[in-house]
Amino acid sequence: MLPPPSRWKFPHWTELPAGEDLVATGADLEPGTLLAAYAAGCFPMPVHRKRIGWFSPDPRGILRPERLRVSRSLRQSTKRFEVSVNGAFDEVLAGCADPSRPMGWIDHRIARAYTRLHRMGWVHSVEVWDEDGLAGGLYGVAIGRLFAGESMFHRRRDASKVALVHLVELLGTEPPTLIDIQWLTPHLASLGAEECSRSRYLELLAMALADEPAPVAARPGMRPRLA
Repeated sequence: MLPPPSRWKFPHWTELPAGEDLVATGADLEPGTLLAAYAAGCFPMPVHRKRIGWFSPDPRGILRPERLRVSRSLRQSTKRFEVSVNGAFDEVLAGCADPSRPMGWIDHRIARAYTRLHRMGWVHSVEVWDEDGLAGGLYGVAIGRLFAGESMFHRRRDASKVALVHLVELLGTEPPTLIDIQWLTPHLASLGAEECSRSRYLELLAMALADEPAPVAARPGMRPRLA
C-alpha cells in the first residue's frame, strides 16, 4: 500500500561535513515521511521527548549480502532454530524495544509508526524460534532492493545472527541488493558488514531503489537452507 506523500522534503545530504550523523530534527513519523526519508538516505531516532532526529551516518554501516560470512558454528546454529517471516512482528518489536536493553531508543512513537508501516507492507520482521518460544529476531524497511535494518535482538545465543542469515537468503545475493545497518558494530563486522562514506552509500542506495523489489516473505517455520 502506497501512503500519501510527505509534506516534508528530504534532500540528499551530500554537502554536509564528513562525520556529521544527525542531519535534521523535527518533521513527523507519517508513513510517507518515513519512506521519503529512507529514499533520501536517512532514518529517525528520538533525540528528545518531543523531537525526532534524522540521521545519515558518515561513515555508514552496510552489509552487502554477497559478502555475508557464515562460520561453521553459525551454520550449526541455523539447525537449532525455526525461522518465520512476518509471523510475530509485534513480538519482535517488543523484544527490540525492551527498556532493559542498553541504549534502548525505541519509544512509543517509533513503535506506533513502524507498526503502521508493517501493516501497509513496507516493514518486515524475521523471527527465530526454539522450544522455549521466540529466541530472537529483527525488523526493517524494504524498498526496492534496499532492506534498512532497524533493530535486532536475541534471547538465545546466535538467534539474531540466524535471523540475518535467513534475511540474506530471502533477499538474494545479487547486486544491487543492499542491507543498511546504520552503524557498524563488532557483532555485525564479524558477519561481513563494513563501513562506507555517506556519498558512497547514497550511490549504492540509488542503485538499490531503482531495481525491482526484493522478496521478503515466507511461510512461518521456513528454515534457511545453507549449502
